[in-house]
Amino acid sequence: MTKREITLVCITVLIMCIPMAIIAHRNQQPPLSSTIYDWNDIKVEPTKTGERRQFLQAPTPTLDELELHVTTLNPGEAPHPPHQHPDEELIIIKEGTVESTVNGITKRVGPGSVIFQASNQLHGIRNVGTTKAVYHVIKWKTQKTPEMMSPAFSNIRI
Repeated sequence: MTKREITLVCITVLIMCIPMAIIAHRNQQPPLSSTIYDWNDIKVEPTKTGERRQFLQAPTPTLDELELHVTTLNPGEAPHPPHQHPDEELIIIKEGTVESTVNGITKRVGPGSVIFQASNQLHGIRNVGTTKAVYHVIKWKTQKTPEMMSPAFSNIRI
């Protein structure tokens, strides 16, 4: 190749990269600012096991991503089989009785209980009560959050 051909190839590649950079920049969300979320204003999405309210999922000034959603599980239901994911999460039980498996230990807990799921550790949750179970899920990602361990472990939303 001549210098001229190499220069043209380089210019072409750079020009082709510009739209990708614009799209990537456009998809970046600004960091969350202090905000109030009214329970009554959050859209309720029916699921096959109950319902879900998605409050937020965006970067913050100190986190790569912060997510908060509330899951309602019908009696006897689990949102999915036990799984693991790279991000960490807190689950705060609002109503009902759930059975949670963490580190191979299964325990029943009720309102006010807190469950911490560490990165890439197998966990699960199921409504073992006779009424609906409602719980808040708070998940976060930082620069220290590892990549997915295996394609077999998908990031299933609960």
